[in-house]
Formats: sequence, structure tokens, C-alpha cells
Amino acid sequence: MNNNKLQVISNLFEGKEIRSIWDAEKEDYYFSVVDVIEVLTDSMNPRNYWNMLKQRLSEVEKSQLSTNCVQLKMKSKKDGKMYLTDTLDTEGIFRLIESIPSPKAEPFKLWLAHLGKKEIDQVFDPSQGIEEMIELYLKKGYSFEWILKRLFSIMNRKKLTNTWKEHGVETNTEYAILTNEIYKNWSGMTAKEYKEYKGLHKESLRDNMSDIEIILADLGEVATRELTNAHHPEGLAQNKLMAEVGGNVAYNTRKDIERRLGKNVVNDENHLEIEYIEENI
Repeated sequence: MNNNKLQVISNLFEGKEIRSIWDAEKEDYYFSVVDVIEVLTDSMNPRNYWNMLKQRLSEVEKSQLSTNCVQLKMKSKKDGKMYLTDTLDTEGIFRLIESIPSPKAEPFKLWLAHLGKKEIDQVFDPSQGIEEMIELYLKKGYSFEWILKRLFSIMNRKKLTNTWKEHGVETNTEYAILTNEIYKNWSGMTAKEYKEYKGLHKESLRDNMSDIEIILADLGEVATRELTNAHHPEGLAQNKLMAEVGGNVAYNTRKDIERRLGKNVVNDENHLEIEYIEENI
């Protein structure tokens, strides 16, 4: 299995997370078996259920289902660490469903069929993924104008991480360190502190920013990118200096705006009051 072709994805069935990995080469998903068992059975201990089911399938029904499992690293829902987890591809999950008496079996089969088709369609037409994201934001109550700013923000972020990669910064941990430098220098807070200030947990920080906050965050990142391209730093320490300067550019703009408005533009407001509408298949 080509690990470069694997993409970790969190999918929801009836509001419950099914940890999944999309294999672009195979054009198929690998699903966490215990997650699927949990939503089908509502078991309090899906891991024990799976262990007993494996034994029954092997001894009584002579099924090879458990031997077809592929162990892939997935983030634990309990402690957030990465562990090898039993997974099955879509065909294997369909076979698993047949072994579990559940009133949710048919809805889950429909969900699986829709999920695979959607992912494959987006490989050939990526705009479908963008359209789906826009539709989701609209359902959450965001305006077209806000969504447009968010799309530009996502593109600018991607350009920045690509620039960092070209200058010797490659890991997500290093990206987080540099991002915190930008945030600290224009907002006075790290990204984590900023989220706590806004009362957020798992929600996206950018999704809960005002128009001005998004523009300032973008300015800090765009300035950092341009400075990095101009001065060619190499490695984390040198790139950190560029991030500090980029953050200061946004800070100076923030102070000018606040002086003219007569108020602080960095605030604890969020969008958590917006009604989240979920459509389950």
C-alpha cells in the first residue's frame, strides 16, 4: 500500500465519527472496524464486541473477514494519539454488516455507497468538493461574502505552507510553531489561546473570526510568505524570524484600524450560536 496515496478523513454517520482513510490509488476507503460496530450496535465496548465477533467468525462460520483486516494508524478518540487500528475496505465493511444484526444496516449501506461515489467524483471534478463546502457553510448561516474571504484564506494558507516547505520546514509541528509566532505578534495570543478566548473547542478558529480578524490573520500569513520568498531563510529558526516580522506587519495594521474605529477588533465573539443543520443518509 502506497502511504503517499492515503488521506485521513473523518466521516459522520448519524452524527457519530467513523474514522476513515481514503486510498486514492485504490479509490476506496478503509474504515475503523470498531467505529462501524459502535454505530451499528450502540455497544458501550465495541472493541470487546469485535474481539468476540472475530472469534465467532473464525471458529463457527469459518469466515476470513478478520484476516482481511488491514492495520492502519488512526488517532484515538480517547487520548488523541496514533495507534494501529483494525480497518476494512468498503467490501469488507459490507461483509461485516451482514454479520451484525442491526436496524441501522440498510441506512449504513446507503451511506457507504454515497460516500464512495462522492469521493471518486471529486477526484475527477474537484470543484464538487468546493461546492459541497460552500453549501455546508451556507447551512451554518455564513454569508457568500464571508465564504469568499474564507476560500481566499484557505488558498493563502496553502501557499504559505508550500513556501515553508521550500525553505526547510516540513512537519505539522513546525508549521504550528511558525503559525503561533504570526498569531502572537499580531493578536497577542497563540492559536490555542485565541480559540480558548473565543470559547472554542474543536471548532475552527478562522470559522469564528470576524471579517477584520480574518483579514489580519491573512495579512500576517501573506506578509510572512512574501518575506520568506524575499530573504530565503532556511530551517525553523530562520523562518521563525520571518513569521515574527510578518505578524508585526498585521499588528501595525490592527493598531491603525483600532485607532480609527476606537475599539479593539480582536474579540471573543464566535459563531457557535449559529444552528448546525446535519443531513443524515
